[in-house]
Amino acid sequence: MLVREVERPGERERFTRFPWKIYRGNKNWVPPLIFERRDLINPKKNPFFEHAAVKLFMAYDDSGQELGRIAAIVNGNHLHTHNDNVGFFGLFESVDDPAVSGALFNAAAGFLRARGLKTMRGPENLCVNDDLGLLVEGFDSPPMIMMPYNPPYYAKLIEGYGFRKAVDLLAYYGEATGESIPAEIERGMKICERRQKCTVRGLRMSKFWEELKLIHSVYSSAWEENWGAVAMTDREFEHLAKALKDTVDPDLCLIAEVDGEVAGFSLALPDYNQVLAHLNGRLFPFGIFKFLYYRRKIDALRLLAMGVVKKFRTRGIDSIFYFETARRALAKGLARGEFSWILEKNEVMNRILIRMGFHVHKKYRLYDFSL
Repeated sequence: MLVREVERPGERERFTRFPWKIYRGNKNWVPPLIFERRDLINPKKNPFFEHAAVKLFMAYDDSGQELGRIAAIVNGNHLHTHNDNVGFFGLFESVDDPAVSGALFNAAAGFLRARGLKTMRGPENLCVNDDLGLLVEGFDSPPMIMMPYNPPYYAKLIEGYGFRKAVDLLAYYGEATGESIPAEIERGMKICERRQKCTVRGLRMSKFWEELKLIHSVYSSAWEENWGAVAMTDREFEHLAKALKDTVDPDLCLIAEVDGEVAGFSLALPDYNQVLAHLNGRLFPFGIFKFLYYRRKIDALRLLAMGVVKKFRTRGIDSIFYFETARRALAKGLARGEFSWILEKNEVMNRILIRMGFHVHKKYRLYDFSL
């Protein structure tokens, strides 16, 4: 077995396509779009590389067949924000062999250790603002949009190497049955609208980039105190927005205003994984027809971001977001939903979601390893 750095274009392509070997025949894995995965690891396409150093490694057997892959990540903005000497691993895939996974972890650890870092954390693909965490519960259904999936044996490989749990991230699931919007949520919404003079509107696509600046401002301030949070640069936020522009439903991207001042935003996306599951990573030349066909059959959404500016918290604005998202989603035939991810330590959000009738159906874990 040999582990070597990924440097040449052909090697990067093999790195990108390796997951298809691991998940062949797995009905719950959703193949990502190949061109998006290429762009993710391309320093010329992904602005994350402007403040990060990423080294890719692949493991091969004697005949040159791929056995696994990993990325070692030094996130300069994370280090500047948290000053904790933490590096990361991500994009991890491996056959069920501790010798292979151990060699990959050794390579990633060596890269981080050589740069003076003390802890290796992951998986993050490539940062906290991308998909992250190892699925440890809930393997019996596909992930929703922008959430990861992996075989159950990955936990054994990671923990066997010596990683220990850092934190769990929870995904809550619910379906509309009977009284689909709890009465207390509607009461809280009406009280907030009356007392706080709060209004909620959808995204104005005709002013997309102006709206983006408002959302970025809220995002940066609302999440700055969250565990592991790292502010996105302007270029990173614009890059993400371009990627999501064609999948965003403006009626489900909500902006709250109090006396004309932006107070928060909420983003729910239709579960386009229901479409990607039929494309096998290719949009062109024929995947576009499948995309257009299966897009009409989406029946679920994921609420992936909700934030309220600090001065407007505890005023019930979250109730308006919950109510409006549910009302608008049901009107579109989106009767199933996932709230993800929620920190296991976020007692307030966990209580609210349970009270609303949601339950944890997937659990993701971040691990730490001392270097």
